[in-house]
Amino acid sequence: MTLRLSATALLAFAAPVAAQPAPAAPAISADNITQTVRTLASDQFQGRAPGTVGEERTIGYLIGRLQALGLEPAGVDGGWTQPVPLLHTRLGKPETLAFDRKGAATPLASGIDIYVSSLQPKDRAVVDNAPLVFVGYGVSAPERGWDDFKGQDLKGKVAVFLVNDPDFVAAKGEDAFGKFGGRTMTYYGRWTYKFEEAARRGAIAALIVHDTDGAGYGWNVVQSPGGENYGLVVPPDQVTSLALQGWISGAAATRLFAGAGQDLAKLRAAARRQDFRPIDLGTRFDAAIPVEHRVVQSQNVLAKISGTKRAQEVVIYGAHWDAYGEGAPDEQGRIYRAGANDDALGVAGLFEIARLFKAAPPPGRTIAFAFWTAEERGLLGSEAYAVNPVFPAETTVANLGLDILQTAGRAKDVVLVGKGQGSLEDDLARVAAAQGRTVTPESLPERGLFYRADHFSLAKRGVPVLLMMGIAGASDLVEGGKPAGQAWVDAYTGKCYHQACDAWSPDWKLDGAVQDIALFYTIGDELARSARWPGWKDGSEFKAIRDKSAASRE
Repeated sequence: MTLRLSATALLAFAAPVAAQPAPAAPAISADNITQTVRTLASDQFQGRAPGTVGEERTIGYLIGRLQALGLEPAGVDGGWTQPVPLLHTRLGKPETLAFDRKGAATPLASGIDIYVSSLQPKDRAVVDNAPLVFVGYGVSAPERGWDDFKGQDLKGKVAVFLVNDPDFVAAKGEDAFGKFGGRTMTYYGRWTYKFEEAARRGAIAALIVHDTDGAGYGWNVVQSPGGENYGLVVPPDQVTSLALQGWISGAAATRLFAGAGQDLAKLRAAARRQDFRPIDLGTRFDAAIPVEHRVVQSQNVLAKISGTKRAQEVVIYGAHWDAYGEGAPDEQGRIYRAGANDDALGVAGLFEIARLFKAAPPPGRTIAFAFWTAEERGLLGSEAYAVNPVFPAETTVANLGLDILQTAGRAKDVVLVGKGQGSLEDDLARVAAAQGRTVTPESLPERGLFYRADHFSLAKRGVPVLLMMGIAGASDLVEGGKPAGQAWVDAYTGKCYHQACDAWSPDWKLDGAVQDIALFYTIGDELARSARWPGWKDGSEFKAIRDKSAASRE
């Protein structure tokens, strides 16, 4: 099966045309995409886990393909890669794990009452008789007039948070109502922000009270890493203050608060008020857990097509090459969780975009292609790049990310992740309209998908971003409409997401993925051949960051 889309007709794909397209124009090929996905998802690559033989083979394959396409290396010291050393930790059986109130210890069942991990490179994770302090949603957002901490000293203490944003369930008339996007999650609602904020304030541990609605997933998802964690290797003075970070189950949290003479349900409501103040729970946390830790050497792969006029200004396309490696066999006996869709399909899309750019006249701006490592371990490859960028964030025009494309066929719409964030969504709507498509906002914005893919690492540094993610909502398919689109999302997320059955299938209908890849090619092509700078919309938490570097783009 080969689907062809001429560069001249990219904007007109799926739309009526009045004239014949220019002959012999470069074309996006579903055959090429299929070949790439089948290769990367094959057993030869062993599930593409960072720091394994599978990574070595993947890096070699990516570089070979980029060289064959005629791209230039854009990594460190003129090479194709950027080193990404990762800290890998795994907790052993706890020696001590308990809450203590007035000398009476209440043991905690690891994985049942509480789930914790560590990102300190130490042999033991120890929290010795540290007081627990409830900090509500743990939000410090002066631009929104919100501060949950009120000067509370957290050094050496355990911060206990609610998940999501203060207005996630706020009713009209409550202080928090409308301040954080309603049910659309902001970064303040993400568990990563809460751990970062606890560490900034010197806490020794941080626990988030789990609830399925607020988290967007059940306790089984919290448990799934099994005490394992990954982080970037950092200098000693930058190691997190958190000896342990994790979650406390809703039932265990209710007992904790009741034992402290507090009503958790009432405190949830109190935390939606601006006058909320942290509460000492009169309870201590004791933990002593052995930790295995090692450094895993991994790599991003970076390539470019140099611009001819404004080469220092860069449009970056991104996709992650990593998956989950080896796991338990599925019903077909497959043991590798190789991420055919997540995200070998995104990698294949980048190769096709690169091929079209190489066949077109050279762009004025530089176009870069980033193949990130360790996305599945917490966006770590893209974060490592953002900390030490090859191309400065100030003069990076945009980052366009592909992470899971729908494989159910052509669609009448495209799903937007992160509505209201940036001007690139206006470009998305315009180019989609030229394809004969509309834009549909993601269906579950409370799950914060905008903050859960590699583009977010660059967004935090102010770079305008756009993400294509097929599971963000049900596509309105040409064949079957929204019900068919929802059926595909449900089948993929319910059965194959992060599982061995995320494998290439002859049943894939890639003409929808071709539409989406074409759309991103066109947006990037327009940016690379202009002097225009996309930006953030008013209300975005990233606008102020970008505005600070405006002089560098004048």
